[in-house]
Amino acid sequence: MADRYDVLVIGSGAAGLSAALSARGKRVAVLSRGVLGLDGSSCWAQGGIAAALGPGDSPAQHAADTISAGGRHNNKSAVRWVAESAGDCIRWLISQGMQFDVVQGRLSLAREAAHCFPRVLHAGGDATGAELMRALREAVGRAPHIEVLEFTEALELITDGPRVIGAVCRDRRGISAPLYAEAVILATGGIGQLYRYTTNPAEADGTGLALAAAAGAELADLEFVQFHPTAMAPVAEQSTPQLPLISEALRGAGAVLVNARGQRFMAERHSQAELAPRDVVARAVYEQEQLGLQPSLDARPIGPSLPLRFPAFAAACRARGWNPLKEPIPIVPAAHYHMGGIRVDLHSASTIKGLYAVGEVACTGVHGANRLASNSLLEAVAFGRALGERLAARPANPASGRGDALLGMAARPASANDGLILGRLRQLMWTEAGILRSHDGLQSALQQVQLLERRSLAGSPALRQLLVARQLLTAALKRKESLGAHFLGATPVASGQHQAVA
Repeated sequence: MADRYDVLVIGSGAAGLSAALSARGKRVAVLSRGVLGLDGSSCWAQGGIAAALGPGDSPAQHAADTISAGGRHNNKSAVRWVAESAGDCIRWLISQGMQFDVVQGRLSLAREAAHCFPRVLHAGGDATGAELMRALREAVGRAPHIEVLEFTEALELITDGPRVIGAVCRDRRGISAPLYAEAVILATGGIGQLYRYTTNPAEADGTGLALAAAAGAELADLEFVQFHPTAMAPVAEQSTPQLPLISEALRGAGAVLVNARGQRFMAERHSQAELAPRDVVARAVYEQEQLGLQPSLDARPIGPSLPLRFPAFAAACRARGWNPLKEPIPIVPAAHYHMGGIRVDLHSASTIKGLYAVGEVACTGVHGANRLASNSLLEAVAFGRALGERLAARPANPASGRGDALLGMAARPASANDGLILGRLRQLMWTEAGILRSHDGLQSALQQVQLLERRSLAGSPALRQLLVARQLLTAALKRKESLGAHFLGATPVASGQHQAVA
């Protein structure tokens, strides 16, 4: 590991690796908290990548669907650019070795919620993220300009006046050292681990937001957290917040939502029924749960081809002893995607010189108040590629190697106290800053988070999550009206603990 690079990428998901691969001619370091390409949300993505490639479809219609789903809170320029870039992104991914599903020699296009046309490309049925990351991982292995630092995490950004010039990093041996770079890219993913139930892995803990905020970068739209309507309900032995995702593609293929009485409940809620926007479906599922009417996904209408079409879903069911060909599968909504993040411009630049953000950690404005299905991988690849190419075209301007780092965050290893604090935080965020919110609940949660901050040890990992939670709650309190995923409304019955499925 050297101490100076042209580009330092913190995170190894779709956005980070797309940026690294595209920064050809630069000396690039990629930090991965675990195994390259396997330590974030990208590899878990079951949904696909949206691109207007089918007959009658267009980038303009894709953009219109994106803006409609986003509650018209979107940055329209960013939306148009992403939609117009989609076809080129698909071609680039194929050039990197990604293998999409095909039918009769043509790319297979599926329809998902809130899309007016079939425009979602998949790989391996419901294993798009895994195939995407396989291809990008192998491409990185062939790229001589990239150095990969696995099991290495960023503790704090280094600043030199108004500019970010590197990061203090800790390697697998527990040794901390500064790494300097002309450009630092945060690609650390989302915040799902702040909630009791999430589809996100352990790395989605808000680290990038905490790093950026501590360095003085502006954050935006933090109140908009998307909850996926269909995660598999927790089982008795569940010990982590992460739950298996059930892809929206199953509903696109004919699966329906039913309650404990066997009644479908989406047709009366929205004209698109099970394919309504995610925030609508998530609220309906949550309300059924709160009423004591355990919601389930009935995939039996798909028929006997289900295990072949959706192998990841079938495997997750088998692991739980469930048979989707014979019975509905119990579900809960779960924190899935964060539309907010580090405020960036159309060039992925933050409000601090030298600091960039791509992927879920960034707020580009593409998703508005509620992300359209299968736009996340598209945004990650599009903005990651564009940023890498832009940095590759710049003349070299090596970082000075001088700067300030306070080492105030995550300098300590996790302790039992961190575990207790995070458990309390996740329940608090789920109850008061989840699918249904109220002003009083948000205010109470903010006060409790501030108390937990005071009880946390300096430099403890829990402080990162508490910092992000506090800023999210503050943003939610400022938004007085319901918009997209930020929904102010009464819970059907008193909130209670979800019972694990035996």
